Amino acid sequence: MNKLVFVVDDNDANLTMAASSLEADYNVLTMPSAEKMFLLLQKKRPDLILLDIEMPEMTGLEAIVKLKEDSQYKDIPVLFLTGWSDEKLLSDAKNAGALEVLKKPIIPASLRDSVKKYI
Repeated sequence: MNKLVFVVDDNDANLTMAASSLEADYNVLTMPSAEKMFLLLQKKRPDLILLDIEMPEMTGLEAIVKLKEDSQYKDIPVLFLTGWSDEKLLSDAKNAGALEVLKKPIIPASLRDSVKKYI
């Protein structure tokens, strides 16, 4: 059975690129916000979450803190996607529990390698 990957990003192009990069090897569900991710988590448990850092309403950093505080979800591996290169932001992402921070634009082979490493 294929592993399930959630991709959470407020940019449709990023969702499409990530899904097309991974769908040959994984079941991929995309969602445009962390709020939608938390709703879907009530029904499905992913094997890994790809999470954009900069989103409206709830940022990726806020979402990972919420995930890691919940015993049901704290063990789900989280990789961040970001266009930012600010060192403090990248450090905050790692300190919050992200296993890796991947830079946008998404490079399909790098994304596949990173996901494979943690699933």
